[in-house]
Amino acid sequence: MLAPAGLAYGLVMTGRNALYDLGILKPWRAPLPVVSVGNITTGGTGKTPLVDWIVKFYQEHGRRAAIVSRGYGRRTKGARLVSDGSRILLGSRDAGDEVAMLAARNPSTIVVVAEHRREGVELLMREFAGRMPDVIVLDDAFQHRAIARDLDIVVINAQEPFGGGRVLPAGRLREPLRGLARAGIFILNKVTDKRRAAGIVKELKPLGKPVVRSRIRSGGLVEIGQHREIVDGGRVRALAFAGIGSPQGFLQSLAEADVDVVASRFFRDHQPFTPDAARAIIADSQRLGLVPVTTEKDWFRIRDEQVLAAMFEKAGCRYLAIEPEIGEGKSVLEQMLIDLA
Repeated sequence: MLAPAGLAYGLVMTGRNALYDLGILKPWRAPLPVVSVGNITTGGTGKTPLVDWIVKFYQEHGRRAAIVSRGYGRRTKGARLVSDGSRILLGSRDAGDEVAMLAARNPSTIVVVAEHRREGVELLMREFAGRMPDVIVLDDAFQHRAIARDLDIVVINAQEPFGGGRVLPAGRLREPLRGLARAGIFILNKVTDKRRAAGIVKELKPLGKPVVRSRIRSGGLVEIGQHREIVDGGRVRALAFAGIGSPQGFLQSLAEADVDVVASRFFRDHQPFTPDAARAIIADSQRLGLVPVTTEKDWFRIRDEQVLAAMFEKAGCRYLAIEPEIGEGKSVLEQMLIDLA
């Protein structure tokens, strides 16, 4: 039943891309180098940790990156300053959970949210004319072609690379697969099966673009009350809960972190937690003698709600820290980033 809607959406995206490809629509060029990090499928590619990795990579090499994101799920509108590089000005409700997490992880980085990324870049240029960054990282912008970019990084989930081959709403593709030709480099993320990864790389080979392989490395569990990682805490029996696009990836990361998931409660990606949902999660964990465990992104959504944060802290909730581990092709990605800034 969704196939006709998917066909219509695909035609719209194809027509829009054609207007840019033919030069009828012209992207605006920012006065700074621009790196776009995006994907061709909805949710679950591990894009946000890679944005975090890129910002930190530039910092380690003496470059200053600024992040401009749409801020999905935020309650504000327009271009808003999330962090000025010294103070975090907006929380997850006003900036979006992923953006709030990026700002907290990179306290010296300027972070802006804007539905229209150009307005976000222009706000950055006005507010920081005297201390402009060296490069702008556009978060989740592969389909946002209104801004020209110097490097288009496309993140592909090795567990479900091409969204079933159908565009929204029939499948998970944001646009037809032919759009992958615009990419400058692919990051094949969440690689766990080398043979399957090799098959995906073979499918991408005709596009003639480098393919970097990456996986999500599990860190430790962090106590939300103490804000510290638990070291040598023994095997944890957990109730896993989250509102994310790819719960299977979270479960796999928990297993790698030696967490025994006995029960789980999953919600739609970015779905706000209600007090009733929190009470149900906590009641189930207590009844079963389990520790409630969530993702870092979900914790950033919870912590701005004082009532929810207090409830989960009292219940001994923890979140799982993760980071990308860049493997084969890392030097190619690093050189492409350095060449820009």
